[in-house]
Amino acid sequence: MTVDTFRIALIQQRATTDLDDNLARAERALDRAAEEGCRLAAFAELGLTPFYPQSPADEAAPESAGRDLAETIPGPTTERMALKASEHGMVVIPNLYEREGDRRFDTSVVLSDRGEILSRTRMLHIPDFDCFHERTYYDPGDLGLPIVDVGGFRVGIAICYDRHYPEVMRALAGADLVLVPQAGATNEWPPGVFEAELQTAALQNGYFAALINRVGSEERLDFAGESFVCAPNGEVIARAPQGEDHLLLCDLDPSRLESSPARMLFLEDRRRDLNFGSRT
Repeated sequence: MTVDTFRIALIQQRATTDLDDNLARAERALDRAAEEGCRLAAFAELGLTPFYPQSPADEAAPESAGRDLAETIPGPTTERMALKASEHGMVVIPNLYEREGDRRFDTSVVLSDRGEILSRTRMLHIPDFDCFHERTYYDPGDLGLPIVDVGGFRVGIAICYDRHYPEVMRALAGADLVLVPQAGATNEWPPGVFEAELQTAALQNGYFAALINRVGSEERLDFAGESFVCAPNGEVIARAPQGEDHLLLCDLDPSRLESSPARMLFLEDRRRDLNFGSRT
């Protein structure tokens, strides 16, 4: 690792109904990431709890059952994560089921290397299909797509389903690194589609893209793992195994940003006078 590289850790770990154990293992993973010299560590979608939307929330009493599992930010989990962030001088990005008043969100929170909340990103597009009954849990995000500077690297987040929308990935073009916390099951899509999607986004927009996926067998789903990192030219430069807990480390070389096709060509050559926004 050279002085100029930015080392990140993607924490791919199973989650069970034992929330205390999930959090304790997450803290140990952060300790290992710090020992490896990481400056940023990120978790998968709902990485510290079961994936609740496998079954619908109790629609007859929406403030109970599934919707009652959400927590505030700041709250117990972010406070524990913030302590680890400040202990290690490392940015930590968990994804949580957030409660704010009577609303609920799928939220990633960026905790600074001093344990401060720098930003929150809430999932914008909410799906609802078999085993992913997310509209019964989440309200649509309302905080946009913040990009924050962490140690000279500009970081944005596209939560799971949002990565399917090219306009989201283009809106993050000012970032150096886009993180995608995901809950992706085995055999959910044709092989290679997840990678192709983020390879294309990284290539077209000139940033590193890192997908952090869930892993392990839960109530109705087997999550695939296989977290990975793409360089700004679309190359996959790091990959975690399928079906295993894994701490994926990757060194991001900032020189690859300015030499990327998007920053040298694509973004500059855009026809900004053309309006494609009205087309479906």
